[in-house]
Amino acid sequence: MDRRIIELYDEYTHAPLDRRVFLERLASLAGGMSAALTLVPLLQANAAATAQVAADDSRLHCRTVSLSSDPKGLRGYLAAPGKGKKWPAVLVIHENRGLNPHIQDVARRLGVAGYLALAPDFLSGVGGTPSDEDQARELIGKLDADQVLKDAVSAAAWLRDSKESTGKVGAVGFCWGGGLIGRLATADPKLDAAVVFYGRVPPLEDVPKIKAPLLLHYAGLDNRIDADVPAFRKALDDTRKHYELYMYENVDHAFHNDTSAARYNEAAARLAWQRTLDFFARALKS
Repeated sequence: MDRRIIELYDEYTHAPLDRRVFLERLASLAGGMSAALTLVPLLQANAAATAQVAADDSRLHCRTVSLSSDPKGLRGYLAAPGKGKKWPAVLVIHENRGLNPHIQDVARRLGVAGYLALAPDFLSGVGGTPSDEDQARELIGKLDADQVLKDAVSAAAWLRDSKESTGKVGAVGFCWGGGLIGRLATADPKLDAAVVFYGRVPPLEDVPKIKAPLLLHYAGLDNRIDADVPAFRKALDDTRKHYELYMYENVDHAFHNDTSAARYNEAAARLAWQRTLDFFARALKS
């Protein structure tokens, strides 16, 4: 697909860009509005895409949980292995599309790998993630960043204190969630491991607060995010933090999301995921 179309969609989903303006510019690139409208489903997440781990997989016990007594408080999707009583835990933080079927599938992938996986819905307070991803992005854009970070710290603590957890907790996030993972690592000194998929870097002045080892995945064609990576790497080196950083060449932002046909890259996604599982095994299972 034309790189200009990918970059336009990235601007639309992150700037944000008005949908009418987005479609007009897409039509100009595609050669007409009809052609543009055929491209939109390839760019957006496909909610009907086949999950890698089925929701009713017999190896798992999956359920919705409340993380506080407040009816409007944080809720999440919990995937627990079917065998055993206690497992190392992983917090899974969604993109700016909210807690959708893809993120639930990611939680289940961790579940079958032997982790108690919790994917919170950071739109719980406004009724939960809507099915319309444009609406979800709009709602996430209105969230208070400080409250979101507090909720992430609380979610990690909930996992740490769970009777089903060994007490070791890692976290992984994608896009918006990847940025939140970076901030969570600066705010939660008890976090045992943190994995970022193409998320914004945390404030550099907060890097000295990081205690957890980091695994950082970035997309080589993701100019928006990658612009800040060199300064982040320097801050990590200057403060002697333990981290692994991988730049996946010739792939786009969101390359791990297999419901987004235009940007998904199977080879990079598989490699990054295996590195993630290996990293969590070292940090959480040893």
